[in-house]
Amino acid sequence: MAAVRPSLGRVLPGSSILFLCDMQEKFRHVAYFPQIVSVAARMLKVARLLGVPAVLTEQYPEGLGRTVPELGADGLRPLAKTCFSMVPAVQQELDTRPQLRSVLLCGIETQACILNTTLDLLERGLQVHVVVDACSSRSQVDRLVALARMRQSGAFLSTSEGLILQLVGDAAHPQFKEIQKIIKEPAPDSGLLGLFQGQNPLFR
Repeated sequence: MAAVRPSLGRVLPGSSILFLCDMQEKFRHVAYFPQIVSVAARMLKVARLLGVPAVLTEQYPEGLGRTVPELGADGLRPLAKTCFSMVPAVQQELDTRPQLRSVLLCGIETQACILNTTLDLLERGLQVHVVVDACSSRSQVDRLVALARMRQSGAFLSTSEGLILQLVGDAAHPQFKEIQKIIKEPAPDSGLLGLFQGQNPLFR
């Protein structure tokens, strides 16, 4: 009997969606917030160039403020929520996309809405690609353990540039030159080297 082939986690524009979670004014104190938003904005620009749909949520916006303008999410209608998962708020969006296979997930906080969104999506049979340089927490311990927890549950941990190059697929792609301009400068440091360096037992 042939061995069951593990999921490779390939990402294609026609079967992917970008989730942007709760990058709001009152969360500016989250560690590496400017860098996280910058990388998420980069993902959104590429999604728009490649026709990948995007959804945006806001956690209790009446108390926590609106999405920060530097995300560049003009044109996206934010979906308000109180649940520590994006899935109930975006349920209708998911139901109208039967071809959907992969969710690219950015935002905050890693141990709260990112983790719970990931578990809900995995439970629905979707592949989840956590954009590690576009997710953070107030506590870097929470961030680290949540990333490990999602990986244990079957999510893929990827960098923004790794996912962008998977999506574009080929330097001959008609949008590649525009995308190349976006990724020409490396993504800003969001503290990941300090989390992953050495023999970190959570990522063995």
